[in-house]
Amino acid sequence: MKKIIILNGSPRKNGNTAALTASLKKGAEESGHSVTEFFLGDMNINGCRGCFGGGKSCESPCVQKDDMEKIYPVYKEADIVVLASPLYYWSVSGQLKTAFDRLFAVAECDSDYRNPKKESILIMAAEGHGFEESEYWYDRLEKHLGWKSLGKVLCGGVMAVKDIESTDEGKEKLAEAYELGLTI
Repeated sequence: MKKIIILNGSPRKNGNTAALTASLKKGAEESGHSVTEFFLGDMNINGCRGCFGGGKSCESPCVQKDDMEKIYPVYKEADIVVLASPLYYWSVSGQLKTAFDRLFAVAECDSDYRNPKKESILIMAAEGHGFEESEYWYDRLEKHLGWKSLGKVLCGGVMAVKDIESTDEGKEKLAEAYELGLTI
Protein backbone atom coordinates (compact mmCIF):
# COMPACT_ATOMS: atom_id res chain seq x y z
CA MET A 1 0.00 0.00 0.00
CA LYS A 2 1.26 3.45 -0.89
CA LYS A 3 0.38 6.72 0.78
CA ILE A 4 -0.69 9.41 -1.65
CA ILE A 5 -1.07 13.13 -1.00
CA ILE A 6 -2.96 15.33 -3.45
CA LEU A 7 -2.20 19.04 -3.35
CA ASN A 8 -5.17 20.46 -5.23
CA GLY A 9 -4.49 24.06 -6.22
CA SER A 10 -7.91 24.71 -7.73
CA PRO A 11 -10.14 27.21 -5.95
CA ARG A 12 -13.18 25.24 -7.19
CA LYS A 13 -13.86 22.19 -5.02
CA ASN A 14 -16.29 20.83 -7.59
CA GLY A 15 -14.43 21.91 -10.71
CA ASN A 16 -12.70 20.04 -13.48
CA THR A 17 -9.41 19.61 -11.62
CA ALA A 18 -11.30 18.12 -8.67
CA ALA A 19 -13.08 15.71 -11.02
CA LEU A 20 -9.70 14.49 -12.25
CA THR A 21 -8.33 14.06 -8.73
CA ALA A 22 -11.52 12.23 -7.70
CA SER A 23 -11.03 9.76 -10.56
CA LEU A 24 -7.39 9.20 -9.64
CA LYS A 25 -8.32 8.82 -5.98
CA LYS A 26 -11.05 6.30 -6.77
CA GLY A 27 -8.67 4.12 -8.77
CA ALA A 28 -5.91 4.37 -6.18
CA GLU A 29 -8.23 3.49 -3.30
CA GLU A 30 -9.66 0.55 -5.24
CA SER A 31 -6.06 -0.68 -5.54
CA GLY A 32 -5.62 -0.49 -1.78
CA HIS A 33 -3.72 2.78 -1.47
CA SER A 34 -4.55 5.56 0.98
CA VAL A 35 -5.19 9.03 -0.41
CA THR A 36 -5.33 12.36 1.40
CA GLU A 37 -6.38 15.41 -0.61
CA PHE A 38 -5.87 19.01 0.44
CA PHE A 39 -7.95 21.74 -1.23
CA LEU A 40 -5.40 24.52 -0.95
CA GLY A 41 -7.88 27.26 -1.85
CA ASP A 42 -9.73 26.58 1.42
CA MET A 43 -6.57 26.76 3.50
CA ASN A 44 -4.68 29.63 5.08
CA ILE A 45 -1.19 29.26 3.61
CA ASN A 46 1.24 32.16 3.54
CA GLY A 47 3.97 32.54 0.95
CA CYS A 48 7.50 31.44 1.71
CA ARG A 49 9.54 34.21 3.32
CA GLY A 50 12.87 32.85 2.08
CA CYS A 51 14.18 33.15 5.63
CA PHE A 52 16.03 29.81 5.75
CA GLY A 53 14.67 29.51 9.28
CA GLY A 54 12.97 26.18 8.75
CA GLY A 55 14.16 22.74 9.72
CA LYS A 56 14.76 23.45 13.37
CA SER A 57 11.91 21.08 14.26
CA CYS A 58 11.09 18.31 11.82
CA GLU A 59 7.68 17.96 13.46
CA SER A 60 6.88 21.59 12.66
CA PRO A 61 9.49 22.51 10.04
CA CYS A 62 8.50 26.07 9.07
CA VAL A 63 8.77 29.13 11.26
CA GLN A 64 5.36 30.24 9.97
CA LYS A 65 2.46 28.55 11.72
CA ASP A 66 -0.50 28.27 9.38
CA ASP A 67 -2.39 25.49 7.62
CA MET A 68 0.84 24.01 6.22
CA GLU A 69 1.03 22.35 9.64
CA LYS A 70 -1.75 20.03 8.40
CA ILE A 71 0.13 19.22 5.20
CA TYR A 72 3.67 18.62 6.53
CA PRO A 73 3.05 15.31 8.35
CA VAL A 74 1.04 13.86 5.44
CA TYR A 75 3.66 15.01 2.92
CA LYS A 76 6.54 13.52 4.89
CA GLU A 77 4.81 10.12 5.06
CA ALA A 78 3.61 10.14 1.45
CA ASP A 79 5.13 7.92 -1.20
CA ILE A 80 3.42 9.81 -4.02
CA VAL A 81 2.73 13.54 -4.37
CA VAL A 82 0.01 14.58 -6.81
CA LEU A 83 0.27 18.17 -7.98
CA ALA A 84 -3.16 19.21 -9.25
CA SER A 85 -4.05 22.59 -10.69
CA PRO A 86 -6.05 24.40 -13.30
CA LEU A 87 -3.93 26.16 -15.89
CA TYR A 88 -3.58 29.81 -14.82
CA TYR A 89 -1.65 32.09 -17.14
CA TRP A 90 0.12 29.08 -18.65
CA SER A 91 1.32 27.74 -15.31
CA VAL A 92 0.08 26.16 -12.10
CA SER A 93 -2.16 28.15 -9.79
CA GLY A 94 -0.73 30.44 -7.13
CA GLN A 95 -2.37 28.26 -4.48
CA LEU A 96 -0.34 25.22 -5.57
CA LYS A 97 2.91 27.11 -6.09
CA THR A 98 2.64 28.80 -2.68
CA ALA A 99 2.08 25.52 -0.85
CA PHE A 100 4.80 23.74 -2.79
CA ASP A 101 7.31 26.52 -2.07
CA ARG A 102 6.61 26.05 1.62
CA LEU A 103 7.61 22.38 1.42
CA PHE A 104 11.20 23.64 1.29
CA ALA A 105 11.03 23.78 5.10
CA VAL A 106 11.00 19.96 5.07
CA ALA A 107 14.20 19.94 2.99
CA GLU A 108 15.70 22.27 5.59
CA CYS A 109 15.45 19.40 8.09
CA ASP A 110 18.33 17.80 6.16
CA SER A 111 21.75 19.42 6.60
CA ASP A 112 22.29 19.22 2.82
CA TYR A 113 18.78 20.50 2.04
CA ARG A 114 17.84 17.21 0.41
CA ASN A 115 14.18 16.75 -0.32
CA PRO A 116 12.51 13.48 0.60
CA LYS A 117 12.45 11.12 -2.39
CA LYS A 118 8.95 10.78 -3.82
CA GLU A 119 7.07 9.68 -6.87
CA SER A 120 4.77 12.25 -8.41
CA ILE A 121 1.88 12.90 -10.75
CA LEU A 122 0.80 16.10 -12.49
CA ILE A 123 -2.92 16.69 -13.02
CA MET A 124 -4.21 19.78 -14.81
CA ALA A 125 -7.37 21.08 -16.45
CA ALA A 126 -7.66 24.09 -18.74
CA GLU A 127 -9.84 25.94 -21.19
CA GLY A 128 -7.11 25.62 -23.81
CA HIS A 129 -4.24 23.23 -24.35
CA GLY A 130 -1.16 25.31 -23.49
CA PHE A 131 0.41 23.06 -20.87
CA GLU A 132 4.02 23.39 -22.09
CA GLU A 133 5.24 25.82 -19.42
CA SER A 134 3.61 23.80 -16.63
CA GLU A 135 5.13 20.62 -17.95
CA TYR A 136 8.53 22.32 -18.16
CA TRP A 137 8.22 23.43 -14.52
CA TYR A 138 7.09 19.97 -13.40
CA ASP A 139 9.80 18.12 -15.35
CA ARG A 140 12.56 20.38 -14.01
CA LEU A 141 11.15 20.23 -10.48
CA GLU A 142 11.29 16.44 -10.58
CA LYS A 143 14.82 16.45 -11.92
CA HIS A 144 16.07 18.84 -9.23
CA LEU A 145 14.27 17.00 -6.41
CA GLY A 146 15.27 13.56 -7.67
CA TRP A 147 11.64 12.46 -7.92
CA LYS A 148 10.14 9.99 -10.39
CA SER A 149 7.04 10.87 -12.41
CA LEU A 150 4.32 8.25 -12.62
CA GLY A 151 2.44 10.26 -15.23
CA LYS A 152 0.61 13.38 -16.26
CA VAL A 153 -3.09 13.83 -16.92
CA LEU A 154 -3.63 17.09 -18.81
CA CYS A 155 -7.16 17.92 -19.93
CA GLY A 156 -7.86 20.86 -22.21
CA GLY A 157 -11.14 22.17 -23.55
CA VAL A 158 -12.82 22.47 -20.14
CA MET A 159 -13.65 25.76 -18.50
CA ALA A 160 -17.02 25.77 -16.76
CA VAL A 161 -17.64 23.50 -13.79
CA LYS A 162 -18.60 20.00 -15.00
CA ASP A 163 -17.37 20.62 -18.58
CA ILE A 164 -15.06 17.65 -18.10
CA GLU A 165 -18.03 15.32 -17.83
CA SER A 166 -19.57 16.40 -21.13
CA THR A 167 -16.65 16.51 -23.58
CA ASP A 168 -15.01 13.55 -25.28
CA GLU A 169 -11.55 14.69 -24.16
CA GLY A 170 -12.82 15.20 -20.61
CA LYS A 171 -14.31 11.73 -20.45
CA GLU A 172 -11.07 10.25 -21.81
CA LYS A 173 -8.99 12.12 -19.25
CA LEU A 174 -11.26 11.07 -16.36
CA ALA A 175 -10.78 7.46 -17.45
CA GLU A 176 -7.02 8.04 -17.80
CA ALA A 177 -6.83 9.44 -14.26
CA TYR A 178 -8.80 6.49 -12.91
CA GLU A 179 -6.54 3.99 -14.72
CA LEU A 180 -3.44 5.77 -13.44
CA GLY A 181 -4.81 5.44 -9.91
CA LEU A 182 -5.45 1.72 -10.46
CA THR A 183 -1.94 1.06 -11.73
CA ILE A 184 -0.02 2.80 -8.97
